[in-house]
Amino acid sequence: MSQHRAKNGKVANPLQKPWTKTDKSASAKPNRNSSPARQQTVKVTKSVQDNETKVYSANACRVLFQQRPESVIRLYVSEKIAPKFADVMKYLAATKKAYHIVDDAELEKVAGSGHHGGVVMLVKRKPTVTLAQYLQSNSRKRQDCLLALDGVGNAHNLGAITRSCAHFGVGGIIIKQPELLQSGAALRTAEGGGEFVDGLACDNLPLALKLCKEAGYTLITTSSHGGTSLYQSTLPAKVVIVFGEEMFGVSKNVAQSADIALQIPGSGKVESLNVSVAASLILGEWYRQQL
Repeated sequence: MSQHRAKNGKVANPLQKPWTKTDKSASAKPNRNSSPARQQTVKVTKSVQDNETKVYSANACRVLFQQRPESVIRLYVSEKIAPKFADVMKYLAATKKAYHIVDDAELEKVAGSGHHGGVVMLVKRKPTVTLAQYLQSNSRKRQDCLLALDGVGNAHNLGAITRSCAHFGVGGIIIKQPELLQSGAALRTAEGGGEFVDGLACDNLPLALKLCKEAGYTLITTSSHGGTSLYQSTLPAKVVIVFGEEMFGVSKNVAQSADIALQIPGSGKVESLNVSVAASLILGEWYRQQL
């Protein structure tokens, strides 16, 4: 095992845990009234840019690091979780980026949430992909499924939908505000799925769906009051499945453009399913039929 010499000439312990010391940014100025970790926390919280976001929870952070380690700007991790992220800290140290061992109170401040799971990353956002770009890049696909969201904005629903999309091989979600899919809460709920699903930006959903139809996609909507049973329908190989927010569903303009209206059969004891649950069921059936 190779040994490393410290600045004082002494041989450093090669078994020393990489998380026993906190790396400090070169620009950080000491403050006698606060700890280095707290200084850095305040600085990061104030300096998050438009092209950056915070990701938290172990699964979301781990998958992000595996897929695009160069996007990680800074890491905050609890002492309890630190051993599981030793490789991340070694990478950040090697690339001259900071990591910090902090307590749960600091993690909650950095994340802006108590559901941080012991780890928070400040990262660069995934580049925005427009629907037009996606359609052009995937024009030769004979089998493809996209989701389109009409008024769905709850972060936990978005995260759950993204997780189902990743599981069933859906590469894109058409949405007016794709940045909502990269919020900390949505990415945490997606459990790493956000790395495999792109938010496809569109300014006008009816126009976006028209472009999809021209590209050979069949438009599918859902309804709790009508439509064909999901399990008695033959779902085409190229589809865009449109979901609206739970109370009112998809807008009239969107509903009128649909080629197929589906109903998820059930006992009828409740009005409808949560949008993320409905998405999972329909995606699962589409995936099954394409096997």
